[in-house]
Amino acid sequence: MPPGFNWVDHRLVRDHYIERCDCASLALYLFLVTVSDVQGLSYYSDASLCRRLKIDPLQLSAARSQLEKNGLIAFQKPLYQVLALDPVDPGAGVLGQRAGQTFSAADILKRLMQGGSQ
Repeated sequence: MPPGFNWVDHRLVRDHYIERCDCASLALYLFLVTVSDVQGLSYYSDASLCRRLKIDPLQLSAARSQLEKNGLIAFQKPLYQVLALDPVDPGAGVLGQRAGQTFSAADILKRLMQGGSQ
């Protein structure tokens, strides 16, 4: 695989997240997944995102809100975090329901190594 390779979780389609987002939201999500670091973090400015995605600030704000509402990202200016997708069955996954929390990759790995949710 090439350096910097990333992937998009197939649950985005399987669990119907993609159907709850418009094209601008999905473009923003793809961009953030592509540029984020190992903890899902990126610091792109609104102006840069608008320029790269060819959308205006109002569209960016709506796209960001839609992704936050659907639990795909967390945002606190100037920081974006791409979130892990919740399992469909809260009892089936390591993290269960996030209830709006964000987790770093270190938190997730720690929970996995401890055998599940705490």
